[in-house]
Amino acid sequence: MATSAVPSDNLPTYKLVVVGDGGVGKSALTIQFFQKIFVPDYDPTIEDSYLKHTEIDGQWAILDVLDTAGQEEFSAMREQYMRTGDGFLIVFSVTDKASFEHVDRFHQLILRVKDRESFPMILVANKVDLVHLRKVTSDQGCEMAAKHNITYIETSAKDPPMNVDKAFHELVRVISNNKYKTNKVNSNMHMHSE
Repeated sequence: MATSAVPSDNLPTYKLVVVGDGGVGKSALTIQFFQKIFVPDYDPTIEDSYLKHTEIDGQWAILDVLDTAGQEEFSAMREQYMRTGDGFLIVFSVTDKASFEHVDRFHQLILRVKDRESFPMILVANKVDLVHLRKVTSDQGCEMAAKHNITYIETSAKDPPMNVDKAFHELVRVISNNKYKTNKVNSNMHMHSE
């Protein structure tokens, strides 16, 4: 079976940033997406960056993903990486109610740093495989996402993974749609100003 070669010239690059409290599985999700392995041991991340060529809806793109620190001692870095992101995965663990309650804070911080009323983000409920430890329901997750007008996806980085690729791909779609809308608004403004 022949596989098509990955084009490398002039591919769109998307800078995705994974944010959320420490221990919610940001690194596990990122490593599962890039390396297709589950890393069960939690090692607090300072900041890791990954690059991947991927095909989404028949279009090739380069994903530049920043896996951020969730620990408070690394919070000084947050604003710097938030300035460079094209889109954000806000991750919480369904087994950790506090991480869910901190979603508002991450959402507000991103909007403040970007100086925007809205920005491409998705809400990711991780560790849904731990059903017996679940403290945040699907309905609560959906309500939180609806409150912020963002997409909600439930994931598990544990093998077999659930919706990991879907989460990253969906964020790229949100960014693409947002760019299309922004370009359309700008071209309409340009037409009206002539």
